[in-house]
Amino acid sequence: MARFCVNYLGCGSATPTLRHQPSCQIIDYRDNLMMVDCGEGAQLAMRRQRMKFSRLNRIFISHLHGDHCLGLPGLLSTLSLIGRDGGEITLYTFKEGVELFDRLMRFFCHGMPYEINYHVIDAAAPAGEVVLDTDSLTVSTFPLRHTVPCVGFLFKEKPKPRHIRRDMVDFYNVPVSKLHGIKNGDDFVTSDGCIVPNAVLTTEADEAYSYAYCSDTVYTPELAKAVEGVHTLYHEATYTNESKHKALTRGHSTAPQAARIAQMAGVKRLVLGHYSKQYANEARHLEEARAIFPNTVLSDEGLRLEF
Repeated sequence: MARFCVNYLGCGSATPTLRHQPSCQIIDYRDNLMMVDCGEGAQLAMRRQRMKFSRLNRIFISHLHGDHCLGLPGLLSTLSLIGRDGGEITLYTFKEGVELFDRLMRFFCHGMPYEINYHVIDAAAPAGEVVLDTDSLTVSTFPLRHTVPCVGFLFKEKPKPRHIRRDMVDFYNVPVSKLHGIKNGDDFVTSDGCIVPNAVLTTEADEAYSYAYCSDTVYTPELAKAVEGVHTLYHEATYTNESKHKALTRGHSTAPQAARIAQMAGVKRLVLGHYSKQYANEARHLEEARAIFPNTVLSDEGLRLEF
């Protein structure tokens, strides 16, 4: 199993269709599940994709529109009904979201067997904020321009240690106590004062991956700086180019606009999503985006992207 992958549970926009459900994704990082947005039907999609509710421990809400959060009360209620025993769910949302969901849970779920830990997001932070920092991963926000306060999320692995060359470590009699520092870039000094460069003792570290989630937003060139250099960028593409004026008035983007952000940011892969109900398929979205940024894929319910 991959140590870092993204599962797409809902790829539609405000109105669900028979083809797409409202927004929901799950980041599977080292067997821990983190949900990003929670539209209606999220828990059913988890069942269909055989994801274990017990592994879900963090939920990130980009903004308080129904197609991004109305699945949350039912999901949290189900976690209580199935007997999630102890522990906590951390919910990242705005101050208004904390007040709303706390009231709903106190009304519907008495005596919950787990705790909800609320982390308040500051939507006004101009450069975003780090909301999660672990030994191997950080999650930070960045501001988006929508009709209500809205943020994107950047999941970024920390630099990984270099690989030890066992033959060279043995040749220079490097003690075990020095290996940790060498993995992190230290040179080695022998007993007679000779400096052995780190490049002699190690090989390159594995790539540290990153994933950016750009929820509902109008086209904003400044956004490219916030997601610069990420491995995979998910960017909403509610409309195709002929509806760019509708996109602007409703706080959304088109497929070519998403591709331009990917191009300016120098990302490796672009994933489109949040499709309007007006389309019978997304072939035109893909065509328009690939004309600008060739390495573009369409999200779809059930898609799993591994890093």
